Amino acid sequence: MTDVLRHGRASLAFGFFAQGVAFALLVTRIPAVQDRYGVSDALLPVFLAAVPILAGIGSVVTGRLVRRVRPSRLLRWSQPVVLLGLLGVGAGDGMAVLAVALGVFGLAVGALDASMNMLGVSLQRAYGRSIMLGFHAAYSLGGILGASLAWAGAHWDLALWVSYLPVVVVLLPLALVGSRWYVDGDGGGADEAGAGGPPKAEAADEAAGVGLKVLLPLCLVMTFAYIGDSTVSNWSAKYLQDVLGSSEQLATVPYNVYMVTTLVGRAVGDLGVRRFGAVAVVRGGAVVAAGGFAVVAGAPGAWVGMLGFTLLGLGLCVLVPQTFAAAGRLAEERDGRPGASDAAVARLNVFNYVGFLIGSPLVGALGDAWSYRGAMLVPMVLVLVTVVYARSFEARPDRYGGGHERPRTADVGRGSNGL
Repeated sequence: MTDVLRHGRASLAFGFFAQGVAFALLVTRIPAVQDRYGVSDALLPVFLAAVPILAGIGSVVTGRLVRRVRPSRLLRWSQPVVLLGLLGVGAGDGMAVLAVALGVFGLAVGALDASMNMLGVSLQRAYGRSIMLGFHAAYSLGGILGASLAWAGAHWDLALWVSYLPVVVVLLPLALVGSRWYVDGDGGGADEAGAGGPPKAEAADEAAGVGLKVLLPLCLVMTFAYIGDSTVSNWSAKYLQDVLGSSEQLATVPYNVYMVTTLVGRAVGDLGVRRFGAVAVVRGGAVVAAGGFAVVAGAPGAWVGMLGFTLLGLGLCVLVPQTFAAAGRLAEERDGRPGASDAAVARLNVFNYVGFLIGSPLVGALGDAWSYRGAMLVPMVLVLVTVVYARSFEARPDRYGGGHERPRTADVGRGSNGL
């Protein structure tokens, strides 16, 4: 394995980590944002929904831009914009500034998520073995750090900009320096003189032919996974406190447990994919996650409920990284060239935000109209559908992801620093 790939892998992992920090700092301090700008309870859902909608638009635009611009270049410049958008949310002084900052943040997050996963898929292909879960483990680690920093800011009653500024000052230059070693599937990077060239454009155009009909099973899995994830992030505390009768302090624990078990599951998940294959890991993850929802729905008390949320972290954590990897693999198998995966990844990434938008309102509406215990059974059933689609994750014997393909370092001849 060349130093180019090692450097590319490390720099991309840091990019995932930085994104996890930034996103967690925003979503965990929504009450403080609401108080700072005087956003009413009626208007808040509009702001919250705007971010994933704009992120979806950013992902679609990225899918078109990569026909002419390297994903590494898009990633290099979208990450600083995300961090500056976060700072704008914390430092603004009016509703209009908040709207602009969240808009910039949302669009840049879409481009960032899509381009990060594009590079992850191409690096996994070059490595010839599963490494995608490791990148998402770095994101989970960043999320844990970001949530911890947000807790500290809330505990000491720090102004938003005071909480955000040191993070941006540290992460932004590190991200820019690290971006010099990003590696695209064709061997180029963010510092390459060319922006892509006709061969890459042709590959992306052909990849666009991998339409929704072909990607539909993976799109559904992505949507269902994020419905499950948003259910935990938005409803775990309320469920534990209002349904299972926990204290307010104890109600904050399930999401932290979920994040930690997500990190653990992703940290070891690549080993499972190499040993047992992606299909077995995805099936196992779906069954464990469904079991977690079942435990949560039937829990007699708070501690059993936390066991259910623990199972959810271990189960859901493998689905999203493997779905991106499967989409890239499917596109490359149909096209035969590494760049073919970029458009498929960007298209699939949109369903990340679809699931996020559907999940929380769905559980809330069912909880109000029926019961919150019953509402937890709906994401359980949706996650179980993943078992039906697990064959979509199957790699051909000579392809990566199941530990059977030899590393293809020849596809990545040099990094963005000219090596």
